[in-house]
Amino acid sequence: MEARISRSEKVRQLTLAAMLTAIVVVLQLLGSFIRFGTFSISLVLIPIVIGASLLGWQIGAWLGFVFSVVVLLSGDAAPFMAVNAFGTIVTVLVKGTLAGLFSGLIYRAIAEKGHPLFAVYVAAIVCPIVNTGVFLIGCRLFFWETIRSWGDAAGFKNVGAYVVGGLVGFNFLFELLFNVVLSPVIVRLVQIWQGKHAAENN
Repeated sequence: MEARISRSEKVRQLTLAAMLTAIVVVLQLLGSFIRFGTFSISLVLIPIVIGASLLGWQIGAWLGFVFSVVVLLSGDAAPFMAVNAFGTIVTVLVKGTLAGLFSGLIYRAIAEKGHPLFAVYVAAIVCPIVNTGVFLIGCRLFFWETIRSWGDAAGFKNVGAYVVGGLVGFNFLFELLFNVVLSPVIVRLVQIWQGKHAAENN
C-alpha cells in the first residue's frame, strides 16, 4: 500500500513539475512583450517560487534553468550577447538557476521550523533578489564598459545611475511585488487542493 501511495505521489509531483515547466516557457515568451525600460519583466519568477516551495530546491533550480534557456533562445539577452556571448550565457544560466535553487533552500529551512506560509513569502523575496543580484554581478564582470557607454548615450550622469534607473530599477520592483503578492496565494491554493484530493482518495 505504501509503495502504491509513494508512486502516486511521485507521479503527482512529476506532473506538477511538468506543468510548471510549461508555464515558465509560456510566461517568459509572453513576458518578452511586456517591457519597462530596456528589458522585459520576468513573470516566470512566480512559477519558479511555486515549484521551489511545493516540490523542493531541485525543481526550483530546474525551473530557473529552463527560464534561463528560454531567455537565451528568445533573444531577450541579444544586446548582451552581441557584446560578450560567453559572459551572457554564464550570467543568464547562473542567475535563473540560483534564483530557483536558493528559493527552494530558504523555503525548506523556514518551513521545517513550522512556518510554511512565511517561508513562501521569504522565498518570493529571495528569488528576484538572487536573479537581479547575479545579473548585476555579471554586468560588472563582463559588460561594465559597454554599460557605461549605454548610460552616457542615454544621458545618465554615471554608470551606477544607469544600472539602477535604466536596467534593473523598475523591473526589479515589479518582479518583487508580483512575487510577494501572488506566490503565497497560489502555493496556498495548491496545497488546499492537494489536501482535498488526498482526502478524497483516502
